[in-house]
Formats: sequence, C-alpha cells, structure tokens
Amino acid sequence: MIKKNKLIFMMILSISMIFLAACGGSSNSEEASTNNKADKNVIKIGYQKGNTLNILKENKLLEEALESEGYKIEWKMFVHGGALLEGLYSGAIDFGHAADGSAIFAQASGKPLVYVGADAPNPEGVGLMVLKESGITSIAELKSKKIGVLKGGNHHYLAILALESAGLTADDVQWVYPEDAAQGRAIFETKQVDALASYDPFFASVETELDVLTLTEGENYNYPNRTFYFATPDFYENHPDLVKEILATIDESDKWANENKGEVAKLISQALGIDEAVITKQVERRTFGASGITQEIIDAQQRQADKYFEVDLIPAKLDVSKDMPMK
Repeated sequence: MIKKNKLIFMMILSISMIFLAACGGSSNSEEASTNNKADKNVIKIGYQKGNTLNILKENKLLEEALESEGYKIEWKMFVHGGALLEGLYSGAIDFGHAADGSAIFAQASGKPLVYVGADAPNPEGVGLMVLKESGITSIAELKSKKIGVLKGGNHHYLAILALESAGLTADDVQWVYPEDAAQGRAIFETKQVDALASYDPFFASVETELDVLTLTEGENYNYPNRTFYFATPDFYENHPDLVKEILATIDESDKWANENKGEVAKLISQALGIDEAVITKQVERRTFGASGITQEIIDAQQRQADKYFEVDLIPAKLDVSKDMPMK
C-alpha cells in the first residue's frame, strides 16, 4: 500500500513539474516576444555634430511625431560621414545622414545603402582657407603647396573645383589627409599644411578663431554641397511610410530652424560645447530644408562621382542613380 501511495505521489509530482515547466516556457516565450517587439519599435538614427539631425535630436520633434505610433528613437553620434555610413552597413543604425563624397565612396566600394532624401544646397558650408600670415592670396598660388582635407569629403571636392577654376589640377598640389576635422585644424594651425579645406561647423570654427583668408568665399563653382539622408535597404523596403514620416519631420524641423536661427545656435552650442559664435556663423549662412531625390540632385551627384574617378579617388566609373530612387 505504501509503495502504491508512493507511486501515485511521484506521478502527481511529475505532472506538476511538467505543468510548471510549460508555464515557465510560456512566460519566457512571451518575454522574448515582447523584447523582439520592443526592438522593432526602436529606430536607430546616426547624426553628426551641428548638422540637421543634430538639431532634430535637440528639439525632440521626431519623438513627438512617432511616440503615438509606439516608436522610440535611439540617437548615435559619429565623427564624420564615413564613420556614420559604416554604422549603417553594420546595422548599428537604420537611418542617418552624410555628405555627398562619403556616399560616393560607399557606393564605389559596393556598400548597401539607399539615398532617401537630401538637404537644401549649402555651398557656403565648405571652404578653402589659408592663414593670412602665409602671404597666399589666390588659388593659383597654391601650386605645389600642401592642402589638408578629409579624403573624398565635400570640402575635398570643393578644393578640386577651386583649383581647376584657377587653371590648376588636383595633381598640382600635395594632398594631406588627416583622420578627422580636428586633426585637420591642428596641422593647419601648426603650419604642417599651407591650406585647409573644411566643412561646418569645423570650417566656421577655424574662420572664427583663427586669422584666415577664405580663398573660395563668394565664388560659384556650380557645387550645391548637399547632405544626404540614407537608410539601410531593409529599413527602406520594410518601412517606406516611416521613412517618409521621418523626412517630413526633418523638413518641419528645418523650417523651424530657418525661423529660429538664434535659438538653433544656442541649442547646438549648449549640446556640443562649441562656442555660440561659431554655431551662429554656421547657422546664419545656410538655408535648411529637406526633400526627396530629384533628377537635378542625381545629376549633381553624378558629376561629383565622375570627377572622383577622373582624379583617381575611386577605382571605377560609378552610376550613382542605382541607389537613388526618386519618389
């Protein structure tokens, strides 16, 4: 009888353990499902110092626009466009912005990306400078001189165009390639290069804090200098409406920025710890605005890609339009 009762007890215990295990499995499954859903509702956005997405991050308009739809925004800062696009390929971000030159390098190396939008032209946001004490007063005088640029950046392209406008070629100067804009300023300030090409806010910083002559100021090189918005192919294909909404919110933020430039300068200055006079100079000389991709935008990007091939910055001719869908 004792053996029979023991057997019944063991059967009941086994059934109970199976039931509890099943309940535990269900709980873990539900938790995993919840976590996966949460991950899908997080949009990872890459930005750079002082640019339009930096403004969007600070004014919180995107969070306000997407909160009711259950999305959360995760912001990640990158030191330059090349690094940001690496973040895009690796899946660290879903969406971000970078300059035209960075995108051309990415396309030339076969990296997966989609151009989903573009900023308004910002030709005054890049420039080629010399120290006034150098005695150089014209582009033509840069022949055989050293010019510091981030290789393939928008300011590199501007410098090439400026040289050609003065009857020189890219081979008539010595290019020095720092790792980032801060190092570029350092080698310029210590006279390791004769001239520096740069981009805002770093360009504005050098103009504001050093005694320089901007050789390209007021000149028209038929170069719009656009920052582009990019998404991973998966994010673009699986969330087309969300991409449109993000771009629309960027444009809304840009319109706010155009009407509140003083506030923008203060906001970005505080966020980055950069002197407000520097950010004010950057903000005052540009018009903000975001749009979709047009044929005019594709044509300008193609001219730049063709020039990069011509001067051996990229190894083969490139059709930029393959990653630039017009909507």
